[in-house]
Amino acid sequence: MSPQGIVSAILPVHILAGALALVFGYVALFAVKGATLHRRSGLFFVYAMVALGLTGALTAALRDSQVSVVAGLLTVYFVTTALLTVRPRTEGSRGIDIALALGAVLVSVLAFKTGSDSAKTGRPESAPMFIFGVVGLLAVAGDSRVIRGSALQGPRRIARHLWRMCFAMWVAAASFFWGPRGRVPEAIRIPPLLAVAVLTPVAVMLYWLWRVRIRQSLRGLVQAAPIATPDAPHRT
Repeated sequence: MSPQGIVSAILPVHILAGALALVFGYVALFAVKGATLHRRSGLFFVYAMVALGLTGALTAALRDSQVSVVAGLLTVYFVTTALLTVRPRTEGSRGIDIALALGAVLVSVLAFKTGSDSAKTGRPESAPMFIFGVVGLLAVAGDSRVIRGSALQGPRRIARHLWRMCFAMWVAAASFFWGPRGRVPEAIRIPPLLAVAVLTPVAVMLYWLWRVRIRQSLRGLVQAAPIATPDAPHRT
């Protein structure tokens, strides 16, 4: 099958995954944190984002677009590590941590290279690529503590989970609402409205980071059933 044929075959999956990611993502943002709706919508958001990121990266690679390859793969990394943060540790957890961190480093390096190449030609993709590179390496720095066996609990664990999920949600929202003009129907293509849709994940992230990291307050979070046993400490 030709590259164009592969793109045509996976494009419907990519579009469906993007639509589902936005729906489940916004539900998770506003659902009561820790409640069943939040947990389930968040899980479906991760699944949809993994499908969206992988199909997007594959499509971009076939079209020789390094920008979308970086965005797709780093998004998969963020949602995967965010989900694993609230899952119990297993014997293979450290190996998964190392593999994900190494992959994120490679993609972050590609982001800096792509940003540098774009800057030389005056293309607007340079700024987003540098942002992806910086955020990716900062996330890997956090992974290094987990790999060394430093299991964080309480607010720090929640903060790690929420900022990675919210960042991925921001990428999905920005790609759709601030993407090519044809993606959003003209009837609702109102700049202030689109800005609200894109910036909402950022606002929610900042609010909860302030709550759990600065105020050290877990009020408003439903204490769900334990997801880890005493012999399997929570992941951070």
